[in-house]
Amino acid sequence: MTVPLTIAIDGPAAAGKGTLAKRVASHYQLPYLDTGLLYRAVGRQVAKAGVDPDDAEAAGAVARDLDVGHLTDPTLRGHEAGELASRIAVHAPVREALVRFQRTFAASPEGAVLDGRDIGTVICPNARVKIFVTASAEVRARRRTDELVSHGRTDIDYARILAEVKSRDARDAGRTMAPLKPAEDAHLLDTSELDIASAFRAACAIVDRVLADPDRH
Repeated sequence: MTVPLTIAIDGPAAAGKGTLAKRVASHYQLPYLDTGLLYRAVGRQVAKAGVDPDDAEAAGAVARDLDVGHLTDPTLRGHEAGELASRIAVHAPVREALVRFQRTFAASPEGAVLDGRDIGTVICPNARVKIFVTASAEVRARRRTDELVSHGRTDIDYARILAEVKSRDARDAGRTMAPLKPAEDAHLLDTSELDIASAFRAACAIVDRVLADPDRH
C-alpha cells in the first residue's frame, strides 16, 4: 500500500514558500494548494453573491460552497480581494469551513502539497514532511519591494515595507488561534542566502531524506 505523501510548507510572508511549494508539488507530481488564496476567494464569492461580508453565517455558507476552481480568479491577488478577505476571515463559520476544505484537499490518495502558516501545526499535523521556510525580515522586505517594483509600482518605500513585514510577523506569531510557529518535527529552511533554485534543491533534499527513512513511512 502506497503511503500518501503530504508535504506541509509553512513560513512567514515573503519567505518564498509559495514559489517553492509550487515547484515541489510539480517535482513530486502532487496536487498543490495555496491556502493563502482561500479567504480571498471566499471574499470574492461573497461579493459576487451580494452577501454582507459582515454576516458570519452567510459568509460561512459561501465558504462551505468553495471549490478549487474559485482559486483561479486572477483578481484574488488584488487589493479589493484582500480587503474582503480581512472582513470575512474573522468569522468562525468561515474559518471552520476552510479548515475542512484544506483537510479534504490534503486527504488526496496520492498526497498533496499545501503552503500557509499553520499547515504543519493545525491543518495537517500528521503530514509526512513538514518544512518551515524562513528568511530574515530584511531579506523578505527587499524581496517584496523588488516584486512590487517589477509590477510597475513606483511609490514603494523599502523602510515602510520592512516595518509592515515586522508588524505582520509579530501579529502572526502572537495571535491566539493557530499562531505562526514551526511544528516540533518541522525541518527549518532558511532562504535568506538562497535563490529559488537553491531553495528548491534544499527542499527536495529534505523530502528525499524523509522518503528514504523507513521509520517515517
